[in-house]
Amino acid sequence: MKCLNEPIARLANAEDNCTGHFWESRFKSQALLTDEALLSCMAYVDLNPIRAGMAKTPETSEHTSIRERINPVITLESAIKDQALANEFDLSIKPLLPFEDVIRSTCQTGIAYSLSDYLQLVDWTGRAVRNDKRGSIPEHLPPILKRLNIRAELWLTNSQHFEKIVHRRFRKSA
Repeated sequence: MKCLNEPIARLANAEDNCTGHFWESRFKSQALLTDEALLSCMAYVDLNPIRAGMAKTPETSEHTSIRERINPVITLESAIKDQALANEFDLSIKPLLPFEDVIRSTCQTGIAYSLSDYLQLVDWTGRAVRNDKRGSIPEHLPPILKRLNIRAELWLTNSQHFEKIVHRRFRKSA
């Protein structure tokens, strides 16, 4: 967060001719120490556009990791734009951490959860109606895999080979 906050604060302060933090006390770094905490945070962020009434479903919500996982869109133009933005703020571009269907005792390199289960978790959570939020996923909609017209078995295969699929798509668009 420090690497993100500092350059943004410098630019904003120079533009507004002031000093201080850009993000006020409401925005803080929080260590996510358990799988439950990580998944809860991911679902919260992925559902923000729905709760704000900006999208009806996760697959239609722009600028979210869940949409990127469902339909990776990597073009040469987007890669150049992302790299230019990363260079401006002296950041590195990192791919989304993959989901792993099995828990390994050593060298866990991804999220110890299946992508299919995560999609269903987000879909189920997004259907919860909250009085203090504008939006939710409508109850009458079918489950997310049915909406995407994807067989669960095919989805599992694709999610396990996500990196290979993305690299193939990127080479085709370049």
